Amino acid sequence: MSHHQPDGYLALPPTGKGSAVLVLHAWWGLNDTMKAFCARLAESGFIAFAPDLYHGKVADTIADAETLGQALDENHLQAKAEIADAARFLSERAGPTDGSLAVIGFSLGAYYALDLAAADPEHIRSVVLFYGTGGGDYRPSRAAYLGHFAEDDPYEPRSNIDDLEETLRRAGRPVTFYHYHGAGHWFFESDRAQAYNPSAASLAWDRTLAFLGRSASL
Repeated sequence: MSHHQPDGYLALPPTGKGSAVLVLHAWWGLNDTMKAFCARLAESGFIAFAPDLYHGKVADTIADAETLGQALDENHLQAKAEIADAARFLSERAGPTDGSLAVIGFSLGAYYALDLAAADPEHIRSVVLFYGTGGGDYRPSRAAYLGHFAEDDPYEPRSNIDDLEETLRRAGRPVTFYHYHGAGHWFFESDRAQAYNPSAASLAWDRTLAFLGRSASL
């Protein structure tokens, strides 16, 4: 049965067809930067969908983002159910491929991307993390992992990143984590004037496209 579109932003490539990418937003919410990221994926030939986990709310200050992010995490079972629903919708929307998806998570979204790949190994073929980690049991996962991390990041200490990489490797997953010299948290997001690092962002984008292209053709 076909799924109605959940709250969120859908971007389609010119042909209307392509490999599917689920985008999980950072703690700011589904803002213009996340929508533009989906549109960029669509221009590159992917069907991209970003569920709106805050249902219309968007934060612009760190204090507001912390409040929204904490509320989401306190209600994380609901968030995970909505993400699973978005993944089903996108799988169906992408049509008669094998139904497998890539998932890209930013910061807060990275935790949920990791969780989804372990919870739904049948459908998640690749995971891209932007400056976010998570703990958990990744042995059920069948995905390949790409991570983009900032060299100087008080939100995501190097020990967390190294622990995650080790856990994924022990689970037998292919993992490539990059550390961006001179970059900080949110370095990919052009609306974060203090944090945005155009050269690191450009490199991370190229690496992400290459990785998505490889995993789509496997």
